Amino acid sequence: MEQLLQLSPLMAGRSDDDKTVKANSNLPMLKKRILSDENIPQSAVKRLRDNGAASTRPKLATDIAATGRKPVPAVVPATVSKTALSVVVSKKRPGWDLKGQVADMQEKVSVYKGKMHYLTELNRSLQEELELVKSHLKNSKAEAFNAHQQISAKDLEVKTLLAVQQDLNTELQKSKTELLNVKLDRDNFFNVCNTQKEDLDGLRATKQNLSNLLELKEGQIQVTEANLSQAMHELEQLRIQVADLKAETARQADELCAQEMQRRKLHNIIQELKGNIRVFCRVRPLIGVEKEKYEQIEHISFQDDRSIILYKVEESHTGRERKEAVKYHFDFDCVFQPTATQEIIFEELSLLVQSALDGYHVCIFAYGQTGSGKTYTMEGPDIVTLDTMGMIPRAVGQIFKRVDELKNKGWKYSFTASFIEIYNETIRDLLVSKPEKNVEYEIKRVSQTSEELYVTNLKYKTVTSEEEVHRLLQIARTNRSVAKTAINDRSSRSHSVFQLKIVGRHEDRDLNASSVLSLVDLAGSERLDKSLSTGERLREAQAINTSLSTLGLVITSISNKESHIPFRNSKLTYLLQNSLGGNSKTLMFVNISPCEENFSESLNSLRFASKVNECVIGTAHANRR
Repeated sequence: MEQLLQLSPLMAGRSDDDKTVKANSNLPMLKKRILSDENIPQSAVKRLRDNGAASTRPKLATDIAATGRKPVPAVVPATVSKTALSVVVSKKRPGWDLKGQVADMQEKVSVYKGKMHYLTELNRSLQEELELVKSHLKNSKAEAFNAHQQISAKDLEVKTLLAVQQDLNTELQKSKTELLNVKLDRDNFFNVCNTQKEDLDGLRATKQNLSNLLELKEGQIQVTEANLSQAMHELEQLRIQVADLKAETARQADELCAQEMQRRKLHNIIQELKGNIRVFCRVRPLIGVEKEKYEQIEHISFQDDRSIILYKVEESHTGRERKEAVKYHFDFDCVFQPTATQEIIFEELSLLVQSALDGYHVCIFAYGQTGSGKTYTMEGPDIVTLDTMGMIPRAVGQIFKRVDELKNKGWKYSFTASFIEIYNETIRDLLVSKPEKNVEYEIKRVSQTSEELYVTNLKYKTVTSEEEVHRLLQIARTNRSVAKTAINDRSSRSHSVFQLKIVGRHEDRDLNASSVLSLVDLAGSERLDKSLSTGERLREAQAINTSLSTLGLVITSISNKESHIPFRNSKLTYLLQNSLGGNSKTLMFVNISPCEENFSESLNSLRFASKVNECVIGTAHANRR
């Protein structure tokens, strides 16, 4: 029963949480039906009537629209039910009056039924009112959205009008500025007109003066035209002369080229007449302690600049008698006495160097025993001066000097240098200060159809000046292998080969020339019993003597025109095969020591050089096309 009494405030609380109100148009009728119900006790009806009169009437939809406030649902307070209950139960019946108790209970039930009926009808009315309010709210939102859209459109229109107004203001200001400028231009125009009127008056006066001057100039022009006609005639004569001079220049260029080719041909004929393999002999002067030991050179004499004689006084077997001195006479292409300077020697050599520029392979090598002056002849001393410069730097200097002259004749040259040493039949690159390990140098042909050779992994340096070559020579000198023997404290233990590849091109005549200039400083030749070499030095001496013997054998085989030339027996001859054959020019320096104690070595060297000098390797042909 207590739960039924609390139903009214719970329903009111739920309606209040939803914050919605529904107008109940049937409320008076509902109240009338409740109050007229006979099942409800009169005391309860009186209580309900009193409380109903005091309660607040629910607000209708019209009231909501008028006030703009949210509806508050009209509920029957819980105090009404409690009062009616207190009226009903105020009269307590005795425990034996069961019928009365039942009647009281029925009265209570009737009250609750009426209350429930009232609340149900009230809930239905409120639901209908809620739907009505929701519909009204939806319409209001739609109207508000439309109003917002209209406001936005109006705002945009206002902004557009403001922008147009601003543009009009700007245009107006611009027009005012232009108007002001037009006024200024008008004033300036008036001023210019006035000035021009004054200038016009001046120009009229000037016109008269110019008319007078024009008449004078016309007379001068007539004179000038006459002079010009004469000058044009002279110019035409000059053009004819220039054309003749160009033709003469072209003819002279052709003649110069022909003369250059004729010079090369005659130069080659001269060299061939001298021999395509030539031998120079040079006797070095006494140096250091040798001057104290030998006052003069007694065992060597010179008849002329082509002959040298060695004398050997032999004693009898008993040692008591001295036999007459034995003479060993040798003839060479040129013999240089100890007083000969590097410059004098190169004068004889320079014509052969010229052949390299003409397209012929040229090989120049120095042969002789250890300490005979081979390295000095080819490279010069450690501290080189202009007077002591060796054959290699002098040859390079002549080539670059001659190339500058040939440029005026249409020739262009390029140069590639390399410098190697052959030590114990192993090739080393003298232009590499720190050689890499496990790098092999092999001599190979450029192609199967070409006779040109190259060394694998070798550093070929393109050079454009004499100074660059000198720097390379200094690097090679530092890296070359030297060792001490009993004959020479600073003995070269390897063959050094400097090669300069020369490639020439004449664009106008479509001529090409290529050659290789090989300058070789051979290792010192010496007999094993004289050098007292042992161990590693002994193996070096054996390798040196073997390669030198192979060199002599190759030259002899070429001279005898044998079918097989043993170039491959030595790395030296294999590398120089193109510069030793019939299509090349070869010069051999045989260097002789002036010391009598080296008589045997000197004799052997001269005998070897004499054999080479007797060889004829045929006619050389230039590598031109």
